[in-house]
Amino acid sequence: MLAPVQLTSATRQNLWRLTFIRILVLAAQAGSVGLAYWLELLPLPWFQLAATLGCSMLLCVFTAIRLRTSWPVTELEYAVQLACDLFIHSALLYFSGGSTNPFVSYYLVPLTIAAVTLPWRYSVILSGIALTMYTLLLAQFYPLQTFPIARENLQVYGMWLSFALAAAVITFFAARMAEELRRQEELRAIRREEGLRDQQLLAVATQAAGAAHELGTPLATMSVLLKEMRQDHHDPMLQDDLSVLQDQVKLCKETLQQLVRAAEANRRLAVDMQDVTDWLDEALNRWHLMRPEASYRFQRLGQGAVPRMAPPPDLTQALLNLLNNAADACPEGLQVTLDWNEQDLTISIRDHGAGVPLAIAEQIGKPFFTTKGKGFGLGLFLSKASVTRAGGSVKLYSHEEGGTLTELRLPHGARGDQHE
Repeated sequence: MLAPVQLTSATRQNLWRLTFIRILVLAAQAGSVGLAYWLELLPLPWFQLAATLGCSMLLCVFTAIRLRTSWPVTELEYAVQLACDLFIHSALLYFSGGSTNPFVSYYLVPLTIAAVTLPWRYSVILSGIALTMYTLLLAQFYPLQTFPIARENLQVYGMWLSFALAAAVITFFAARMAEELRRQEELRAIRREEGLRDQQLLAVATQAAGAAHELGTPLATMSVLLKEMRQDHHDPMLQDDLSVLQDQVKLCKETLQQLVRAAEANRRLAVDMQDVTDWLDEALNRWHLMRPEASYRFQRLGQGAVPRMAPPPDLTQALLNLLNNAADACPEGLQVTLDWNEQDLTISIRDHGAGVPLAIAEQIGKPFFTTKGKGFGLGLFLSKASVTRAGGSVKLYSHEEGGTLTELRLPHGARGDQHE
């Protein structure tokens, strides 16, 4: 099974971004209040404003400390954090002109964030809070005492600054929050697809284990009968055929034995590192014993030190399945090449068959889908699953000169149960 990937939840990520927004806005608010106090532009209740800004700072510190814990961040907590921003903003507006303050439009920023990142019921509640606070500020607020011309200039510049701040926050942060939610949805879709694939693999593995257990007895019987037939019949042509049959039965018995050894090795977490060339030579020799009618040419393209790997048994079986698919398409003139670079190694298998039909290209590799008149449509599906477990990939292309090119990519040191 695939090892789980630890992911930070979208709500936690968004709360981090909200805290960062809150710090930026707090810096802008504190700078504005400090500048107004320093230049004596407006007679305002400085202590009340400083206390409100201090509450905002404490909320930032508390949230940052809370986010460093392992407690999950719920949507309710995130909504409460946005509600706190609305109340703090309302308090600042109350002590600085109420609804006449140009920064009253900043109410839209928390509401936009809520609409993008939270379910609709939370957005409705937060909108109700913002509308209630705005309505109260129409009647109750600390009036600004200044000259009409100065008030008009402050209103104009304040509206511009409020619009710039709101636009920047919505553009650069709300969009990132929505992108994080989309990314989480995509990851969940991938996990669901992996779970479905694992269920299919488990079903196939269960059937395979039962079949392997049942095949032991008939293979032993066939081996005994073939040995007796070779002793009783001395026709040279018949002896050759019986020898081939005996080799095939022996190969089947060895395959079953390898399944048992592989299960034991996985249980003991045994690792057998070897050169990729040795692994590939062994696999090709084993495959050619299975398919003596097929002919192939092997070419090594990689230069420098030969990569080493610890291939699990299912990876070897995946390679044999890919070779069998190529041989089924055209058993003559197969071309197998091995290449590598600093990151990964590539095994290419070229056959001269009919190629990959475009109409069914997307279906190839799905379980129980086959283009052959026989078979169960599981070979390529299992091969792709095994290679993916090892951190690699399998792709099929229609070669420009005809036939199919199968490309198997593996990371250096490939082994089973790696992260995708």
